[in-house]
Amino acid sequence: MTKRMTAVIHREGDGFVAICPEVDVASQGDTIESARDNLREALELFFECAPADEIRERLGEEVFVTQVDVTCG
Repeated sequence: MTKRMTAVIHREGDGFVAICPEVDVASQGDTIESARDNLREALELFFECAPADEIRERLGEEVFVTQVDVTCG
């Protein structure tokens, strides 16, 4: 079974951090692509190893990704 998950990737120092907000799993990499691929691997391990009740609990909440405009300064 395949499930589409959200990946939020941002630069941190010399690399990138990738976070999946649906299940609060994160990973990192030297490039955007490697951070995304490492997150995919971390998610697959999570779904393989986590107890079913923990997976249900983490997936139970909706996640909305949007942008906001703010005044700076």
